[in-house]
Formats: sequence, C-alpha cells, structure tokens
Amino acid sequence: MSKDAFRLTSPSGTEIELQVHSGSVGPDGIDVSKLYKELGVFTYDPGFMATGSCESDITFIDGEKGILLYRGYPVEQLAANSSFIEVSYLLLYAELPTPVELEQFRNTIRRHTMLNEGMLNFFKGFRYDAHPMAMLAAVVGSMSAYYHDTMDVNDPAHRDIFAHRILAKLPTIAAAAYKLNCGQPFIYPRNELSYCENLLQMLFAVPAEPYDIDPIAAEALDLLFILHADHEQNCSTSTVRMAGSSGTNPYSAIAAGISALWGPAHGGANEAVLNMLKEIGDASQISKYVDKAKDKNDPFRLMGFGHRVYKNFDPRATIIREMCHKVLKSLDRTDTPMFDLALKLEEVALKDDYFVEKNLYPNVDFYSGIIYRALGIPTSMFTVMFAIGRSVGWTAHWREMISDPNGRISRPRQLYTGPSQRDYIAIDKR
Repeated sequence: MSKDAFRLTSPSGTEIELQVHSGSVGPDGIDVSKLYKELGVFTYDPGFMATGSCESDITFIDGEKGILLYRGYPVEQLAANSSFIEVSYLLLYAELPTPVELEQFRNTIRRHTMLNEGMLNFFKGFRYDAHPMAMLAAVVGSMSAYYHDTMDVNDPAHRDIFAHRILAKLPTIAAAAYKLNCGQPFIYPRNELSYCENLLQMLFAVPAEPYDIDPIAAEALDLLFILHADHEQNCSTSTVRMAGSSGTNPYSAIAAGISALWGPAHGGANEAVLNMLKEIGDASQISKYVDKAKDKNDPFRLMGFGHRVYKNFDPRATIIREMCHKVLKSLDRTDTPMFDLALKLEEVALKDDYFVEKNLYPNVDFYSGIIYRALGIPTSMFTVMFAIGRSVGWTAHWREMISDPNGRISRPRQLYTGPSQRDYIAIDKR
C-alpha cells in the first residue's frame, strides 16, 4: 500500500514525487521506478543492500531484532511444533494445513519420490568424483526433459504438480549423487517412511544388510530443513525469481538457484566452518585464533559467527544449538576432537567481550555443519542438504512471482564506467 509521497529535487532543479509504500511490517520502500523516465538517472546500490526487488508475503526478517517469520509465524514456534512437510505446505499455500490437508499433501510427496529410470541412467555419465552440487544442478535442469507435458507456467495445476515433484524428488536426486561418489548402488525411496527418514535410508542403506534409521538423526534433519526453508530475497532465491521472470520452465529456474547456492559466500558457509576448525586444530590454539580474528590486519576470520542480515543474533542458531548438543550426546561423539573443539570455541566466543559487543554470535551455519558431520554426511554434501531444505522456499517464491499479474522480466540497469564512444581502427593501422 502507498502512503505519503517522497519529494526529490534533481541538481537541475526538477522536482518529482516518489510514492512511499508500506508493507505489513518492516521498513517503508520508496518507489523509484520513474526516476529514469522523469530525471534520466538510475539508483546505484551495489549488492542491492537497500533495494526492494519485489513485493512478497512469504517471509519477513528483522535483522536488528533477530526475527524470522514464515507467513507471519515465528520460526521458533514452527521449529518447536511443526514438521518440514507442514512448513512446506505453509510456504506454498500461505496457511497451515488442516489434518486432512496435511495428510493429503504428505501422501502426494511420498508418491512422487521415485525418479524416471532414464534420470538414474543420467548419473552414469558423471565421473565417480563429480561434485554432488554439479550433479544436482544438472539433473534438476534435466527434469524439464522428462516432465515437459506439465510445465505450462500459466496453468495453476501445472504449478502445483511442479511444486510437489521438486520437493519430493530432490532428496532422491541428492542421495543418488552421494551413492555415485561412494561407488554404491542407488537405493530406491520407500513410501512408508517420513521425508527425512527416507532421505537417511537412501543415503546410508545398502542392499547387503538392514539399515536402522536413527530417530534423532531424522529429527535433526527435519529441524535443519525447517530453519533453511526460506530466508527472504537471498542470492539464490533472487536468482530463481530473476530466471523465472523470463518465463523459463520452473526446473531451469530451480537449477539456477542451485548454482547460486553453490557459491562459498552463500551455501558453503557451513563447510567453511569445518575448514576453520581444521585450521585451528586443537582447543589449546583457540585463544590464538580468537586474537587473530580481532586483528583487523589479519586475514583470518571466525567462520559461522555473525550474519549479514542479523545484526543481533540469528534466531535459527538459538534453536539449532540445542539440537546440535542433543545430536552429539545421542551419537556419543562428544569425544571426537573436532566436536570438542567446536563446543569450546562456542563457549569462548559467547563470553568474549569483543564478540559480545559486536554481536558476533554463532549462526545457523556454525551448528549445521557440526550436525551434518556428526550424522556422517560428508562436507561435499553440505550444500546439497541446504538445497533440499531451501527448495520449498525457492518454489514458493517462483509461484508468487509467476502468478503476479503485474510481473515483468527482471532487467537491472548499470552505472557504465567503460570508454566513451570510439571509432573503429583497421587492423593494419593498430
């Protein structure tokens, strides 16, 4: 909704009014869409730090207060009372489901988990040591070749089918990528298992013997997926929206989001935490590395502390910290040096005046990497796990974007700094 106008006067003295829009919560936004038309200037905002690219009613973040809401529901309440499948329904359909709606949705997801056998054969074309994220992006992109009969982005029924398929099949694709790396046979999904139980079974079961699913491992994954389900207009979500704005098929848009997530500055942060712990090496070295992190002239940084959006604390970290300790205790891995080191580093950082004053608290990436490692998931799969959780957020944003009657193709402008016009010089005169 719009409210009072913001008046802007150009250097030449021309004055225009820019409408100020207000959301239901959060800061106002100034509509600058007519700046170029009326004044001949663009806004300049590297990294889009102060730019609202769209209207959305999916997720709200208040970084100063440490608030994260999915469709208005605090993530703390959802993490304590809900499941990933229920949160997925909420993100996709804007309301919490009734018991009947939830059971129907859960059954639909369970019955879409199998892959076309041709897709499984696709994996045989990859090297045994191909990165799982490379395979994930490629195979998701290939889904448009298998399901091209239900990709009309203007058909609500097709959009529903896509949403269910991507949510159901991504764990199967991820597990197949892992099995290829291991040199083990692919394990088919089982419809009687829950979403996270099925993923664990496909990852770690082998045909030669029974596999017992650890309920705490399944609980931990479900919580991680809830906390990673959406995070407003982050890099990968914005990529999905931008790619989808062209009208491309939704599988290609999700594949673009997967590629964006693969970047170490986005989805690779939890892997960076483990690399940092390896560098520190031993609890006796923590004070040394904490001092290095405080030194502005030292390139070393404590990974997994602080957040670009949250300037106080990451609410997801508060939730996942308890689960991290629960997993380590249940798996009897607290005596593993890396886990012991991580918990000691957490203790030191939470008490150090420097980190407390700057609000550099452990974030969700600090704990998620430790949990994945404790569950036996290799670091190469960390970002893949992130993608499974975030897939429903990407899908919800794609659905919102593609159904917006005022939507148009994304087309940012630039501040050109290259040469002004030059005349061509024949090659024999250069």
